[in-house]
Amino acid sequence: MEAMEISRSGLDVEWRRLEVIAQNLANMNTTRTGDGGSYIPKRLVSGPVESFHRVLADETASAPVHPQGVRVYGIEAQDNGVKRVYEPGHPHADAQGFVTYPNVSHAGEMTLMVRTSRAYEANLVAMAAAQQIYSSALQLGRQS
Repeated sequence: MEAMEISRSGLDVEWRRLEVIAQNLANMNTTRTGDGGSYIPKRLVSGPVESFHRVLADETASAPVHPQGVRVYGIEAQDNGVKRVYEPGHPHADAQGFVTYPNVSHAGEMTLMVRTSRAYEANLVAMAAAQQIYSSALQLGRQS
C-alpha cells in the first residue's frame, strides 16, 4: 500500500500549495495587513520525507529505506519587494500620493496554480492506478 500513501502525501502537499497561492492572489491588492504593514507573498517549501542521500546509502543495507512520499517543510516569505502606485485619493496614500502594494504577479501565481493543479491531478491518477492494481491482485488471489 506504499504507492497509495506516497500519492496521498503528494495530494496533501499540493493542496497546501494551492492554499498558499490562493492567499497570495487574494492579497495582491491589499495595502495594509492587520499589523499595519504590507502583505508579504509566501511560497510553500516541500520535499521528500527521506533524504535522497539516505535512501541511496540504505539501498545496500539488509533492510533498505523505501520512499515515503513528500512533506511540507514550511512556508517562507518571498522578498519580491513592493510596487508603489500613484493614487493620491487612496486612504493609504503617503505624503507623495503613492500607495504601496505587494509585488505579486497575477500571471505568475496563475501559472503556478495550473502547475500545482496538474501535480495534484497526477497524484490522483497514480492513486487510482495503484488502487486498481491492488484490486486486481486481490482478485487473482481469490481465483487461486
